[in-house]
Amino acid sequence: MNTLIANPPRGAPTPPILPPNNGLLLLDRARCHASFAADLAAEQAAFMADPQVPWGTDALAGTITKPAWRDNPSWYLVATEDRMIPPEAQRAMSQRAGSKVAEVAASHSVFLSQPDAVASLIEEAAAGYPSAG
Repeated sequence: MNTLIANPPRGAPTPPILPPNNGLLLLDRARCHASFAADLAAEQAAFMADPQVPWGTDALAGTITKPAWRDNPSWYLVATEDRMIPPEAQRAMSQRAGSKVAEVAASHSVFLSQPDAVASLIEEAAAGYPSAG
């Protein structure tokens, strides 16, 4: 994750991650609606922000040594209105992985705001994934 946020694209929004507190991170609840769930009702965004569980700062420094996309087909749904991970970064990651890409006008919470688009891509991936048999 640190590699994703180290050099954000010009004009990219800054995710509302609060400064570390005892080695733990949280999203700024007051900014979650605008940043994390802008296309949801304010009440739904608040409902998502309230039960946050802090995560350790070490989580941002994790390194993947053998990404699954190197050996397996992948699919990626770009959320074009995402204010957590810039769409340009999403497109770059999906291109690097050789993913089959779909795009939808949605926030980072695309799974709630556009569930049909998410389900459609999952169905496409399931139908296009080579069987194990």
